[in-house]
Amino acid sequence: MNRMHDSIDDQLESLFRAYREACPAPEPKPEFMPELWRRIEARQRFAFSFRRMANALVTAAVAASIALGVYMSLPHGVSSNPSYYTSYVEALANANTIETPDIVAPVRLDLSDSQ
Repeated sequence: MNRMHDSIDDQLESLFRAYREACPAPEPKPEFMPELWRRIEARQRFAFSFRRMANALVTAAVAASIALGVYMSLPHGVSSNPSYYTSYVEALANANTIETPDIVAPVRLDLSDSQ
């Protein structure tokens, strides 16, 4: 069994040797590292600009929300029309006053034979 194992190891070693001779390891070019760093920095620059744009958009949205909240909480100019300051229930109460009972009174239907 050990002889068979040694034979397989020798065959594998000769195969690796033949591969190394057929395909030698390429020598790195002088511009390899600068080119690699240029590509890395280009990707980082794009990601950084995208992140900066997203942060600016979020900041603008928060500022707009605060500005709209402040604008809505401030009282607006005095209007001559008092209906701007009344609630819906108050407007209904003012519209149906007691002086107009005919309009507000329920309808009665007399089904008796009066002929």
